[in-house]
Amino acid sequence: MRINIVYRAPLALARSGFKRIEAATYWLEYLLARKFLYFVAGLVVLVLAGAFVFQVYGDELMEVAFVPDTEFTAQEVLENNVYADTTMWLARPELVKGNPALWLPQGYEDSEEALPEGKKAAVFFIHPTSFLKKDRWNAPLDDDESQARARIFLRGQASAFNAIGDVWAPRYRQATLGAFLTDKKEGQQALDAAYQDVLAAFDYFVGEIPSDQPIILAGHSQGSLHLTNLLKDRVAGTPLANRIVAAYIVGWPVSEDTDISEMGLDICEASDQTRCILSWQSYAEPADYERIIKVYDSTIGFNGQPRKDTRLLCSNPINGDINSSAPAMANLGTLIPNDDLSEANLIAGSVPARCDDRGFLLIGDPPEIGPYALPGNNYHVYDYSLFWANIRADARRRMAAFLVR
Repeated sequence: MRINIVYRAPLALARSGFKRIEAATYWLEYLLARKFLYFVAGLVVLVLAGAFVFQVYGDELMEVAFVPDTEFTAQEVLENNVYADTTMWLARPELVKGNPALWLPQGYEDSEEALPEGKKAAVFFIHPTSFLKKDRWNAPLDDDESQARARIFLRGQASAFNAIGDVWAPRYRQATLGAFLTDKKEGQQALDAAYQDVLAAFDYFVGEIPSDQPIILAGHSQGSLHLTNLLKDRVAGTPLANRIVAAYIVGWPVSEDTDISEMGLDICEASDQTRCILSWQSYAEPADYERIIKVYDSTIGFNGQPRKDTRLLCSNPINGDINSSAPAMANLGTLIPNDDLSEANLIAGSVPARCDDRGFLLIGDPPEIGPYALPGNNYHVYDYSLFWANIRADARRRMAAFLVR
């Protein structure tokens, strides 16, 4: 099965600024997962010289550094019920010790009681890219480095949902970073292969939970890419759509005009709406996303029509609606990590949010949340961290509405 990649462009555009920005995005995800602070100094140099380096040499450097020069080797098909093995999951209900999705910020206590057992959702979360090596196109399941990074990402992202249900986060043979930096056919093959693992995990997940249990779907970056296709292939037009509380497609673009109609759910237009989709991409101001738009406008949507000039779905995670503005004082809490990324504090009232005319989420002046913002004031790495407490409240609110419908 060939999955639809929103940003896959013709060869003439493949070496565009978007590829540089996307490369930087995943490179910084890598940095975020490392605990060696000497990388920070190198990052500062990159930021200072970034405009020149990425414009002139970025594609070539990133391709040399991250794109595998080996042939794609088809992965063995996973055995039936392989996801019955708890070691195939980074998070699931049976896992308590070391479960990253159960993490909470220092000193944090929920103001509301946890949902009773019979009222909980099952949360299926797909983690972002954490495999960066170039010796193969897909991550092996026994790669300790990428698994450790994935756990860090889950701690700051999937944890937002642990108040309303049990989080299931599968390990999968994700496509390596380099798959996003090339037009080689192997890049697409790697993404297709990763998606097959996600489908297998999701099918097991659905079969394992009670047949009437509400479901929340969520992901980030590569995980959200796979989630868009999962909605199209497993949810749209099926009874399962009636069980979806909400789908959080964060850090990946969704066209209101050409994608939503094929994904089986409506747009979350109100804060208490259910069976709907949320999506946003975070930028501080001034935001520079022109290169991304140039490539995005060259692609074809899920309905077979061009995405050119279509609006991106922009959910405001503070308000829980679309195309709105919210002051910083309405932000219930942003995660601010410590230097070694071992813990984080939750700081309220520090980051605003508003959707601009094209559908990007603007967060005002660059916040002091960490050194990993991307060129163009792209805060992709922090899409969840910026609004962690509001996302947590949003999921709880939608779950409550779902239960009384």
